[in-house]
Amino acid sequence: MIEALPCNGVPTDQVLAELRELRTVDLPTHGGRLFAYVYDPAVAGLDDLARAAYAISAHVNGLDPTAFPSLLVMENALVTSAARLLGGGPGTAAPDVVGSVTGGGTESLILAVKAARDAHPEIERPRLVIPSSAHAAFAKAAHYLRVALDVVPVDAGLRADPAAMAAAIGAETVLVAASAPSYAHGVVDPIAEIAAAAAERGVRFHVDACFGGWVLPYLKRLGADLPDFDFSVPGVTSISVDLHKYAYAPKGVSVLLHRDAALRMPQYFAYADWPGYTMVNPVISSTRSGGPIAAAVATLRHLGDDGYLRLAGKTRDAVGVLAAAVEATDGVRLYAPAETTVVCLAAEPGVDLFVLADELAARGWHTQPQLAYGNLPATIHLTVTAAVGETVDGFAPDLAAAVAATRARGPVALPPELLEAAGALTPEMVTPELIEGLAAGLGLGDGAGGAMAAVNSLLDVAPPALREALLAGFLSQLQRPAW
Repeated sequence: MIEALPCNGVPTDQVLAELRELRTVDLPTHGGRLFAYVYDPAVAGLDDLARAAYAISAHVNGLDPTAFPSLLVMENALVTSAARLLGGGPGTAAPDVVGSVTGGGTESLILAVKAARDAHPEIERPRLVIPSSAHAAFAKAAHYLRVALDVVPVDAGLRADPAAMAAAIGAETVLVAASAPSYAHGVVDPIAEIAAAAAERGVRFHVDACFGGWVLPYLKRLGADLPDFDFSVPGVTSISVDLHKYAYAPKGVSVLLHRDAALRMPQYFAYADWPGYTMVNPVISSTRSGGPIAAAVATLRHLGDDGYLRLAGKTRDAVGVLAAAVEATDGVRLYAPAETTVVCLAAEPGVDLFVLADELAARGWHTQPQLAYGNLPATIHLTVTAAVGETVDGFAPDLAAAVAATRARGPVALPPELLEAAGALTPEMVTPELIEGLAAGLGLGDGAGGAMAAVNSLLDVAPPALREALLAGFLSQLQRPAW
């Protein structure tokens, strides 16, 4: 426990020491052994550069670019670079691309949905069409903005089905979206076909390239056989790309691009009907620190185009080694083609996938288990970054050992009474008291790390709505005052 507001101020060295001590229980953000949440290029000195740049603009407020023109210059520079990388700018099929810097991919997607919704005030019940593999942030956007969500099943290759997506577009559809690539499986949707279907019906089409948009162009330059997904594709009206992912900038910086300024206008929020200053915001936040934006500019300028090409090559090679390790290990298999920067694996009978995730973590490999969905089995997701190239040779023997240990342990055996109770639960029945009892029964304590196989096994048998309620309840239990 730490006291944020002590009676007397604490010396600088002690404050920093306390913060460093808190960080010791976190998963490793560097070192190429964490396959989710963070993006590490393993470039010496880059962290120091980003921190210094962050400090220079930490107190600059993005609320008013006329007061802080330095931030406007930096934001326009980031948008320009993203637009060029993604097929826009002078001499291209999208010469009039504009964009905005946001605080992250979710904000970019919410704003893409907002712009599409507000462009059609005449539609009383606007709808959004997405494949079932689309990022959950689209569901969040639909929920926040009261846009109906039409979810279309993916095909056997885990990609959006162009015919089914086209069939889902109706008179109230304001936006269609697809992924390049999908987060869960790392495959690129057939962007050109879906964009054509949306354009034929006069509907905006958004490409969610938040996850891989900064690395796919470089992979293509290195020879990867990937479909076109950017503004070179007719019918693509907007694209989102996160700079805190494969551009390796500190969190959180994303860019939302529109093919032209007219398409972007409904994204803005302006309000003058009060006695204070007229509020006008391009993004969701009003006050924004310039720190992350300055750090992103510094990162891009330091790495440069040649640096990103080199890092993409290291990432591609690491993906190949990881995929080969999975294919060579009895008991697991690749669930999706490792064509971008994701290795997604499934377990064969006799290997409990959630126990396997714990066994890998015990060996220092921190992965992201993904629960079963519809007819798709549970899988393990590995987001691969350039830093993984430094450690990847040790993965194959550890994977083999983890599979052997998983077989020896056997599957998770949840108490019958717990399964019976879970089977009778509905989302409405989830209370703080119930969550507290479940957490104690599963040995979660204060929620800090540890073996998660039992938790994931319980969630895996619950329907999605119950999963949502249970996880929201557990998070609520964690986020409490430290009295």
